[in-house]
Amino acid sequence: MRTEDVLAAVATGLWQWDNVSRTVTFDAEGARLLGLPPTRVELSESAARARFHAVDWVEVQGIINLAVAEGTLAEARIRIVDDEGRVLRTVRSRTRPYGHGSEYSLVGTIEEVPEPQPGTSAARTQVTGDWRRNREAFLLDAGRALAEARSTSEVLRVAAMLSMPGFEPSGLAVFANEGGRVKLIGHHGYGPGDMDDFLDQPMEADDPAAEVIRTGRAVYLPSPEDYRRRFPAVHALVERFGRQSWAFLPLINAGRTIGAWMAGFSVPVTFTPDERSVLTTVARMLAQALGRASVHESERELTVGLQRSMMPTVQPDIPGMTVAARYVPTGGGLEVGGDWYDMIPLPSGKIALVIGDVQGHDVRAAGLMGQLRIALRAYASEGHHPDAVLSRASRFLAGINGDVTSEEAVADQRFATCLYIEVCPSSGLLVIARAGHPDPAIRLSDGTLLVRPTAGGLPLGIIPDTDYPTSRIVLEPGETMLVCTDGLIETGGHDLETGWSRLREIIEGHPLDEDGGNLEELADTLVQAVHGPPSHYTTGPLIDRREDDIALLLLRREAPAPAELGAPAVAPRPPRRTVLTIAQAEPERIAEARRQIRDLMHDWPDGDQTDSAVLMVSEMVTNVLVHTDGDAVLTAEISGRAGGRRMRVDVADGSDELPHRRHPGEMASSGRGLVLMELLAGAWGVDPRGEGKNIWFELYEADSDAGFEAIT
Repeated sequence: MRTEDVLAAVATGLWQWDNVSRTVTFDAEGARLLGLPPTRVELSESAARARFHAVDWVEVQGIINLAVAEGTLAEARIRIVDDEGRVLRTVRSRTRPYGHGSEYSLVGTIEEVPEPQPGTSAARTQVTGDWRRNREAFLLDAGRALAEARSTSEVLRVAAMLSMPGFEPSGLAVFANEGGRVKLIGHHGYGPGDMDDFLDQPMEADDPAAEVIRTGRAVYLPSPEDYRRRFPAVHALVERFGRQSWAFLPLINAGRTIGAWMAGFSVPVTFTPDERSVLTTVARMLAQALGRASVHESERELTVGLQRSMMPTVQPDIPGMTVAARYVPTGGGLEVGGDWYDMIPLPSGKIALVIGDVQGHDVRAAGLMGQLRIALRAYASEGHHPDAVLSRASRFLAGINGDVTSEEAVADQRFATCLYIEVCPSSGLLVIARAGHPDPAIRLSDGTLLVRPTAGGLPLGIIPDTDYPTSRIVLEPGETMLVCTDGLIETGGHDLETGWSRLREIIEGHPLDEDGGNLEELADTLVQAVHGPPSHYTTGPLIDRREDDIALLLLRREAPAPAELGAPAVAPRPPRRTVLTIAQAEPERIAEARRQIRDLMHDWPDGDQTDSAVLMVSEMVTNVLVHTDGDAVLTAEISGRAGGRRMRVDVADGSDELPHRRHPGEMASSGRGLVLMELLAGAWGVDPRGEGKNIWFELYEADSDAGFEAIT
């Protein structure tokens, strides 16, 4: 009897699917099962698909793709429909792929099967719609969890927590292809030392993980007998774990087998096409997650190397001073950018503190930052004054940008902000030159934070020859200076004003020892408050969520011990003090003067007195700018203990002309300065000097009569 007659007798047909020519060939019995005349027929792919139920066709595609990838048998149930879409019968297809990639053919059988009756064992063995929905939900959750994992350890942790629908593995292991060897990089469900025999094996080992990595094909072992038959030596090592089924799947990323994933089961698993499909999908997602983690960890290693090569260590032994510094890179891309800080010993014995920010968060920004930092160190080491250092640095950066005309070259030009501070450790004198950078802030000895406005020029690199005026500030004993890049101030949607308000609350609420011993803790607190709990700094873990680079420097001038002053055990509280110069050409700095007064009096209990002080300062400084040709030098100081403090403000100028009281009319726009002083000040006066004069007023915390109510 011919083979065709035997197959026809058992209602089994033959068919071949050629994926290259997109044709499907059926023998006579196969054509009959498809509802066609019982004769050999060759159909186009679309014509053959029209005979399959649309829902079943989607599932068949997945099973075929899985079989092609694994080189295994593809089995599926398919409902056959007629031209009207009515179901004629259900058939079982069993095919095996031949070929590689997209150039393959499927050859197999197709046979009619009866529909299972409800309650029978056959009905119970079918995959239900609920199982498929659970499978899809599981794959979505697994994909999301693996996509969020950023390191190899996180990927392995997620893999260990996967709970597959209907067949949960009790043991998992991930093997990597490293240097031509098979190495175990993670496992779950095993005790300490259980997997020591599999830590490092040669690629040629007779081991399922090694075979999977060598061939790129999955290995399914449904029973211990299958394991013992195929890998007898390895089975002797794993038999003690008591598992019944194993699946070893290749981890393929970008067309390269990077490792193998093992799932072991304590109950027998037959590895149906649906189960293999789930395992294969998880293996693909796991391979992609491991590939991303490897790239991320390589970038992290490169980032840390760049940071360590570019970021200096601060000098810990400055006489009478303490320094703390932090650099936290951005969270995007290579995680390295253009922010930097530096500490430079000067020929004069002084110290230069530098902080800056090159535009951008990429490799070019990091490269320019390194070049600019070296140039600044060279100019500072030559002994140039702060303004000359920044002028030369601006010319240097402009030279790197070059004289460009093309749009791409213009777009690639970069500028940099910078703050250069020459520090005299013995006197606390700070000579500051600023190039478009945020101003420094001073934490006074009583904890109050004041942003100190300083003169400045354009960012470096915009105009080659630019002047950078300098400002002088004395850091008193017990005071701390903060300089930082805008990443610390403006992260989290803050602008310059609200950002400084946030930092003020942090700094004023953080206690500092008399010798500045916990300055490092303050630096950590500042970064944590902006970004949340850290997992890594430049010298430790990198934080996880970062909008912009952060660089910050803290400089504290230590307060001398009471014994050194010859004072009693409890020394009096030092005054709270600020000094500001308002030049004739900078009338806009009157607003800064008002803000300085409000910041200085932030805890003054009488709000009316604070408003009075701001009004009088505005009037006094304006009079200097309007009626003289010189600058106004504002000095404000709060002294004494809470409840009995004194606020004194001095405004000095170089004019010998003393103010005199006038009697302005109702519509006059000026002439009320001394009238306001008499009404609002607790005391006031004018002191002539050798060159110029000094106008002053005082307010007393215990005096509640001076205020705006005095005007009425």
